[in-house]
Amino acid sequence: MKQTVSLSQGRTYLAIPGPSVMPDAVLQAMHRPSPNIYDGELIDMMPALTSDLRRVAGTQHNVAIYIANGHGTWEAALSNVIAPGETVLAPASGRFTHGWAEMAEGIGAKVQLIDFGTSSAWDLDRIADALRADEKHQIKAVLAVHVDTSSSILNDIPALRKLLDDLEHPALLMADCIASLGCDRFEMDEWGVDVTVTACQKGLMVPAGVGFVFYNEKAQAKRATMPRVSQYWDWQPRANPDLFYQYFNGTAPTHHLYGLRASLDLIHSEGIEQVWARHKHLAKAIWAACETWAEEGALQMNVADRAHRSHAVTALRLTDGRGTALRSYTETQLGLTLGIGLGMEDYDGCFRLGHMGHINGQMVMAILGGMETGMTALGIPRGKGALEAAAAVLAT
Repeated sequence: MKQTVSLSQGRTYLAIPGPSVMPDAVLQAMHRPSPNIYDGELIDMMPALTSDLRRVAGTQHNVAIYIANGHGTWEAALSNVIAPGETVLAPASGRFTHGWAEMAEGIGAKVQLIDFGTSSAWDLDRIADALRADEKHQIKAVLAVHVDTSSSILNDIPALRKLLDDLEHPALLMADCIASLGCDRFEMDEWGVDVTVTACQKGLMVPAGVGFVFYNEKAQAKRATMPRVSQYWDWQPRANPDLFYQYFNGTAPTHHLYGLRASLDLIHSEGIEQVWARHKHLAKAIWAACETWAEEGALQMNVADRAHRSHAVTALRLTDGRGTALRSYTETQLGLTLGIGLGMEDYDGCFRLGHMGHINGQMVMAILGGMETGMTALGIPRGKGALEAAAAVLAT
């Protein structure tokens, strides 16, 4: 590779699958002194904020807010409905189901894991076999990751709900929507999800540090049977507070709340249907480019079937471990940061593109143009016409 002057000066682009690009409106909302946490506007804005959060999740049920990342919401959700010794079923299509399952084991649950690898969506027949075999209904919950951020696989939550209903299995359907909420279509109540966990740093476009658990009456009924729930993780006072501090079991994440208010305003002014449509259209442009590169050369898409690809993140690999080299080039020479190959077998070969939240057509072309430049500089073989293919999608 010929050494050239660095072209990375100027505004950098963090194109990883979370934390996502933060809108100026969010940054400006957070750029302010600390507010009064006992009276005034912060307290007054909470009812509308929680209502607008429920709108994004597609639920009229409860939402509990935690000062935590997505891993924290995993534990919060589990702690309210799974007692030590109880069993959960975890159908895995990437690293993050394994992580949630490990969290369940950490609180004393038994985990029945079905591993579909890192390139395949769920096989519902295998899940059905596991549920049918559970004649005594020992499985109390199914841990369903909607979009696995490591593999970019999109799983079919409504089909899993139908399977549970058809088999008359009473297990809670718990959905991880950390990567998908505000990006891929998700409708908690319409799809029959009992518990939803998510976090603020992806489709919600706020700095990492706040997470959310949404839950319905069926989940609350299970909560009522629990022998104990730690005071901090207990979702009841958070979802139904008598006093402001009970939303957070202590001091509020003040500036995150101002940023979240701004991000929800952006989402609802655009309209959630348009948000989903925008992500879908932009994802198709990325796929068109990547599929063209993959026709002749070293690039491979992790998920072959478009129906199982997320509209928020795309996992890719380069043969001969060249993913790390490409990421290094685009970051140091162009100011474009691509995502690492998290949880994949070939770490140096794999990498990911984040296209979630505050992203538009010219930003997608910047990602793709940066990749084309990097592959040119590194002499990586690829099919021709990728940028043209992406532009054709965006132009339709």
